[in-house]
Amino acid sequence: MSVARLSTEDSNSKPKRARIKDPLVLGFSADNKIGTIQPHDDALVVTLRIGGYDVKRVLVDQGSAVEIMYPDLYKGLNLKPEDLTAYDSPLVSFEGKTVTPRGQIRLPIQTGSDVVEVDFIMVDAYSPYTTIVTRSWLHALEAVSSTLHQKVKYPSNGQVKDIVGNQFMARQCMVAAILHRPNVESLASAERNL
Repeated sequence: MSVARLSTEDSNSKPKRARIKDPLVLGFSADNKIGTIQPHDDALVVTLRIGGYDVKRVLVDQGSAVEIMYPDLYKGLNLKPEDLTAYDSPLVSFEGKTVTPRGQIRLPIQTGSDVVEVDFIMVDAYSPYTTIVTRSWLHALEAVSSTLHQKVKYPSNGQVKDIVGNQFMARQCMVAAILHRPNVESLASAERNL
């Protein structure tokens, strides 16, 4: 009794192709708005693990070029002046004032199992946020963000992961910023008296 072997190189069969994985798509759909308060114009405020600590009130700002650290985070991480390296370029604040940074420091930001090293510029100025992360962090993480959907999406281990914004915290920060502003009427009155 003989056994016939089947050939995989049969003239009628096509050669096998390596299966190509579908590329990850970092995008947003209407489903991504589920769980958010709509309509809104809230900033994207998240919690991130920075320097080994969970840090709340982190503003994700695609329009800024440098990561900013404010005194609350600086003190909360128990940093000392000698931990900072020199940074001599002045910055312009939201109010249009020139701010001289105290220095810069490189710290890790952990999202899930991914860690990105970021250079933070320490400024001694008021902000309702503890820090601002910007394009350099988003690009290093290969992430995209959406204020409308209140999410940051990034690829990790063949999956798309989300960092979800906190609209309640964003609104608290907005109220704090408004309450901190100098009284507009008293400024206008002072200008008239000049």
